[in-house]
Amino acid sequence: MLTGSKVGLRARHEEDIPVLRTELFNDVVNAARADSGPWRPMSPTSKDPRLVADGQEPGHVPFSVVELAGGSLVGAATLWGIDTHHRSAHIGLGLLPSARGQGYGTDVVAVLCHYGFVVRGLHRLQIETLADNTAMLRSAERNGFVREGVLRKSAWVLGEFLDEVLLGLLAEDWRP
Repeated sequence: MLTGSKVGLRARHEEDIPVLRTELFNDVVNAARADSGPWRPMSPTSKDPRLVADGQEPGHVPFSVVELAGGSLVGAATLWGIDTHHRSAHIGLGLLPSARGQGYGTDVVAVLCHYGFVVRGLHRLQIETLADNTAMLRSAERNGFVREGVLRKSAWVLGEFLDEVLLGLLAEDWRP
């Protein structure tokens, strides 16, 4: 398990899937804002590719996020779009509603940076988030990410176009 000051990132366990499905991916508003595609219902027995970590996709590394203090599941994190030629990847995370606002997001981003730069030897990490996602923007910037641009009205979310912010961090600028 990779650890930060508040959270640990570990492999996805089978018992994590129903919790993440119910609290993150079946929440239409949250899922529509977090995913690049439209929300769609998933049956409880489906092998939802966002949740199942079968190791078949080398460019996608999903983690379950657990609280270090008690070991309880607090969310999901992913290093995705891993490009081994350009040595870059994207960061994504989602926290359960009960875990939001407690500083876990900043710690998750820090641990994902450690994984990307130290464990995987990447050169660049990138985050794309909605412009009104202040929690993610704050977590990214606290970890050294720099706003590199705004993609104007690039995300179709629940009936309207929203701006996305593009943030990047290079290995040489990262401060663990």
